[in-house]
Amino acid sequence: MSARPRTALVVRAALVSVLACGALTACGSDEEALRYATDYAGHEPLGVVGYPTSDSLRITQQLVWRLADGKAEEVEALAAEPDDARGDVERTARNWIRSFHEGAKGKVTAEFYDEGSVRQLVVVYFHDTGQTKSFMVRLAGRAGEDGWRVTMREPDPKEASATPDWVPRTPGGLGSRTTPTR
Repeated sequence: MSARPRTALVVRAALVSVLACGALTACGSDEEALRYATDYAGHEPLGVVGYPTSDSLRITQQLVWRLADGKAEEVEALAAEPDDARGDVERTARNWIRSFHEGAKGKVTAEFYDEGSVRQLVVVYFHDTGQTKSFMVRLAGRAGEDGWRVTMREPDPKEASATPDWVPRTPGGLGSRTTPTR
């Protein structure tokens, strides 16, 4: 092999190394995006009805994944409540996992109600267990937090696992609206 092709190979190998290193560094700096992609690949796909925003969809997916994983502290991390309500959040997270862990591991559909610019009502249908869960997602309310969070104030196990009487038996039953259209 002449010097010219060998030099081209060395330059090409160096360029590939630099590009690979740059790609890995970019992934490392965005740990949250990498975790989201890993979670997305490692969990059952979430069915969607209604009109979520990209943010309300993302936090809902994360909640369902954390319920499926059964990790209370990771469910708690998604909470919108202020620090003075942490006891309620901890109990709520444990209650939700106890109630919905099995269902969250299977087929799940989330129905997003009404317009979701700052908050959105979500009803999650756990198809394998026949359970439903409603909750509110909203922009973060705690100082120093960005993004969307889940309202978690159900420290009573019966309240946490109860299905509201207005929730339709199947997704889309109300046309993803909590108020009738005129």
